[in-house]
Order: sequence, then C-alpha cells, then structure tokens
Amino acid sequence: MTLEEAGRLLHAHIDGELDVAKTLELEAHLARNPSLRAAGERLREMSVAIRDKADYHAAPAWLEARVRAAIAAEPGGATTRPSWPAWLNPASFAVANWLRPAASFAAVALFTWVVALGYMRPAEDDHIAHEVLASHVRSMLANRSFDVASSDQHTVKPWLSARLAFSPPVTDLSASGFELVGGRLDYVGDQPVAVLVYKRRQHVIDVFVWPVAAPKLDQTLTRDGFNIEHFAKNGMDYWLVSDLARNELNDLAQLVAEYSAGP
Repeated sequence: MTLEEAGRLLHAHIDGELDVAKTLELEAHLARNPSLRAAGERLREMSVAIRDKADYHAAPAWLEARVRAAIAAEPGGATTRPSWPAWLNPASFAVANWLRPAASFAAVALFTWVVALGYMRPAEDDHIAHEVLASHVRSMLANRSFDVASSDQHTVKPWLSARLAFSPPVTDLSASGFELVGGRLDYVGDQPVAVLVYKRRQHVIDVFVWPVAAPKLDQTLTRDGFNIEHFAKNGMDYWLVSDLARNELNDLAQLVAEYSAGP
C-alpha cells in the first residue's frame, strides 16, 4: 500500500469499512507517518462532531398509537392485531407462556426502534452538506483537488461536459481574486456532479455543480471549521465549500451566481 492509497482509505477506516488485511496495512502506515496519523485524527474528530450534531426527531403520534394497539392485541385483548413483519411477529417466538409478555414487549420495542430510524435521518439538504464537506476534506487529504488542472475555462468546461450529462457553467474569476485552478468529477446525492476548483491565496474552494429540477432555499452553514454556501440559479444547484473566511466565500458565491445568470 502506497502512502497516497493510505490517504484515500482514511475515511473508510474511520467508518470501519475496511477488511482486516487493509486495516492492518493502513495502521502500519499510521504508526510510521505522523502527518497521516494527524490527518486521520482530524477526520475522526470531524466524524464524531457530525454524528453529535445530527438532527433527532421524536417518534410521531401514530407510531405510539400503533405500539399501544399491538400490546392491547395480545391474547385476551379486544383490539385487532396490526400487520407485523414476519420476523417481528411475537406469535412466532417459541417461548413459555410466562415469557410471552416479555417477548411481546421486546418485539414491540424492536419494531419501534426500526421504524423510528426513518425519522432520525437528517433532512436531504443537511445530508448533501455532509457529503460535499466530506468530499472536500477527502480531496485535500488525498492531495487530489482536481482531475484536470487549468485556469482556462475553455479547457475545464469541455473536459467536464464530455464526462457528464450536463454542461456546468465555468469561468475564471482571477480578476476578482478567485483563480480557477481546475475541475474534477465527484458523486453527490446519488448522481455525478462537477466540481470547479478555485484558489484565493492559499485557500482551496470547491464549487459543486449539478442540475436541479426545483428552486431551493439559499443556505449559509459552518461545519467543523469549514464554511458552506448553497444556492440554486438557472436550473443548477451550487454548493461552495472552503476554510476561507465567510465573507470571502460569500463574495465568490455572488460572483458565481452573477456569471450563471448570463448576460
């Protein structure tokens, strides 16, 4: 395993997605390389912070009513038993009569937990914010900010358009202090997207672009020391991510929005 490959596998390692062999190889690299180890710790801290800040929602009233109905529908109850998944049906448990109430309660609790998971997921836009931030961090850790390196919009735009089902707006904003340095392909929200890469001083800014069917609300977010700007313009969704100062990232967002509006 090369050092570059080790950097790419950090995120999967933090999420526990590597097999034993890859884990051992990566841990050997981490033991030998302080900078890689520090990058892994930063990524781990970001992962923990994201989990801690996730939105949680109380189970809805209808779920409580269904659980109560299921308990009342035990033998001797008058309420009709709701339709259970076969693997959660209390009647399928081969237990003594004196254990049936406990088994029924456990099954109801498990069913409640399974259904409630669907209500604990972050909103779609919050999920997208997590994805673009993770992509930005991974690209920095792996030192792979772009697939095509160029400040010429007439080089970056055709390269991206040839590999996507849409043509993203691309412009060099060097005159305004934001130099176009390249672009790359990525995958966000279950679809291929374009990423335009800009620099301001030593700060790298990723501008994620893809088509959007319906208008969305503009957003300004801060996550783990990174600033995020989101807006939609002329049928395109834009997400800007960087450790650049908030006001400067907002300046770039306005410039990109103005350019995408056309003449």
